Amino acid sequence: MTRRFAATGDYRVCFTFNNSVEEARRIEKEFPGTEAIACDFTDPNSLDHLLSRMGEMNLDILVNNALTGMKTKHFHQSDPDGFLSSFAENVMPTLRITQQAIKEFRKKKSGRIITVLTSYLANRPPLGLSEYVANKAYLLSLSRSWAEENMRHNITSNCVSPSMMKTSLISHLDDRQVEEIANGNPLKRLVTTEEVSDAVFFLASASRHINGVNFLINGGVDVV
Repeated sequence: MTRRFAATGDYRVCFTFNNSVEEARRIEKEFPGTEAIACDFTDPNSLDHLLSRMGEMNLDILVNNALTGMKTKHFHQSDPDGFLSSFAENVMPTLRITQQAIKEFRKKKSGRIITVLTSYLANRPPLGLSEYVANKAYLLSLSRSWAEENMRHNITSNCVSPSMMKTSLISHLDDRQVEEIANGNPLKRLVTTEEVSDAVFFLASASRHINGVNFLINGGVDVV
């Protein structure tokens, strides 16, 4: 995602990282003008530091694409405290960051919010991911509210919802499971991170008439 924007040379890109220090520094070196900001979304002090810096960033576009973790457990086996901690770690940081971004966007009467969700919101959800899907549903609902509340300030809010991608989030799955999931897609493969980045990049420069929408990137599962 960061590379897609930085490669154009048209954007000053600020991005957050937590554990991937080497990769963050590599991106900064490869693309002058990018800035990597360390932020642990599970640490309130770290998040506060990020929020305190947002005013100096001169934001035009906010891309919400953070996830601290994804636990697999059936709903009836889940601990209520687990839902609360998952919400606190995976939803609240996005809310606080977006709230601060909207304040900055309203000052300049312009801005774009793009939130990466999941196609499971529209398609059959997988077993054991009720926490994950519920959190994403909350953000989808809020994204539509952000669009409604801020359209008169020339601020758009849209979402991109891909089906499963081959990232570190599915590293716990074996090759057989990944192949089975891929075969369930009409294109017989997983979505690539580049395809998702292209969709986000499109929304970053698309007509402001595109507002409050959720782009599904799932190979046409709904059609077939």
